[in-house]
Amino acid sequence: MKFLRRIYDWVLHWAETPWGAWALFILAFVESSFFPIPPDVLLIALCLGLPVRSFRYATICTIGSVLGAIGGYLLGHFAWMSSGEFTAFANFFFEHIPGFTHEVYHQISEWYEEYDFWMVFTAGFTPIPYKVITITAGVFNINFWVFIIASIISRGARFFLISFLIWKFGPTVKGFIDKYFNLLAIAFTVLLVGGVLLVKYLF
Repeated sequence: MKFLRRIYDWVLHWAETPWGAWALFILAFVESSFFPIPPDVLLIALCLGLPVRSFRYATICTIGSVLGAIGGYLLGHFAWMSSGEFTAFANFFFEHIPGFTHEVYHQISEWYEEYDFWMVFTAGFTPIPYKVITITAGVFNINFWVFIIASIISRGARFFLISFLIWKFGPTVKGFIDKYFNLLAIAFTVLLVGGVLLVKYLF
């Protein structure tokens, strides 16, 4: 936990430098495949520092995250399995990347069979580790364009919503985002997916 806290503080310090936007892009990119700290923390700091650029930062974050998701997909597709066995690369993720466990991996493989778009969307918008989804999507050969569309919609919705709240309400909303945003994101996604499934089974 101390190690993660040091990484967290290191990420935040980029908001005080001229390289904040570039750091945001890189953070969003690597978080989609292996980095443990979500880009939201730097996005919030940058938006608070310069609210007029909030939507620019959201765009940078979305582009970086989607490109990183493509990287994760390709890693899963080409470097995850060999002769039916996990590669050394895959085992490194299981052993060292927070949230990436064998149990989560196998559970997601079952869900993918029926809910490919919604799996990617849910992970992209909620606190579910997005890196787990991007890599397993490649492992299980989820339709690439479905994967891209779901990533753009979910990541864009998350980052632009955060940026809009800060642009609209300023520093006063930061505590609300820190405390409740993930819970609201989960609730919204549950209602959305639940509504779609209800329509599917009723009609």
